[in-house]
Amino acid sequence: MKKKWLLPVFAAFMIFSATPGESDTAEAATPSQLIQNGNKYLGIPYRWGGTTTSGFDCSGFTRQVFRDVGIDIGRTTWDQYARGAKVSKSNLQAGDLVFFNTAGSLTHVGIYTGNGQFINSSTSKGVSYASINDPYYWGARYQGAVRISGINPVEAAKPEVNASSFDNTVYANRGQVAYEIATALGLDTSDKIADFNDVKHTDEYAGEIEAVRKLGIFGGDRNGNFNPASPITRGQLSKVLVTAFGLQHQGGETSFTDVAADNQFNEFIQILASNEITTGKIDGSFGVGENVKHTQLDAFIERSIIK
Repeated sequence: MKKKWLLPVFAAFMIFSATPGESDTAEAATPSQLIQNGNKYLGIPYRWGGTTTSGFDCSGFTRQVFRDVGIDIGRTTWDQYARGAKVSKSNLQAGDLVFFNTAGSLTHVGIYTGNGQFINSSTSKGVSYASINDPYYWGARYQGAVRISGINPVEAAKPEVNASSFDNTVYANRGQVAYEIATALGLDTSDKIADFNDVKHTDEYAGEIEAVRKLGIFGGDRNGNFNPASPITRGQLSKVLVTAFGLQHQGGETSFTDVAADNQFNEFIQILASNEITTGKIDGSFGVGENVKHTQLDAFIERSIIK
């Protein structure tokens, strides 16, 4: 993060106040619900004072994610820090708010997702994942964390919920998906000069990322970043698969409880369903905002190749 951004970022926290009249209590939400809501905003750019999908500043993003599960945490970093119970770094759980000192005070906030990762809106990458222990930036600036009332701590402690936190040994990141798609299609990956700000020619999957970019299979965010270490949702993957394998709708509609007709991924999910690449989950949902597991990715690609 470049220093020229720090002053406006800090100003954004000071000039906005919490929205009055909103309840700060709600039926307990789960950490996995919170993280899934955060994932749907991946790639949205940073905007000073931003509180909408046109652009978020850091506390605007965290406020929106908690609002999505019916919890008001206030507008500024200081508001949000004051709303929760303090938590030590060694006791962090998915769903906790984590705070950083980027300009002499509490000037940045994100949501802890487990395994040392947090999701945030940063000036350099917009909504993206980062490590709280990043030795080059965040690690030295970590200031503390709070746990917000209304996020179910019992659910957060269950093993299956810990798995929902982003763990790239279980869940596929964008770089890994690019590799799997490029391999399945037999693409030429010799060009490692990827046309993304955050992918160096020496990076793992650089050739695969550039290969899928050239074919329009995968794009970056509005800031020109590919975010190779970030997770990919099942909804996002549906679009990638349809584009990569040239899949066409075979007729009929399948109803999924979590995919509305106006959902940005509905068209692609329907194409997968009509090709019998997916039947959805046992509860009738597609899991549109859930991170893709490696096992799911392998199954989707195998079925897409057959088609």
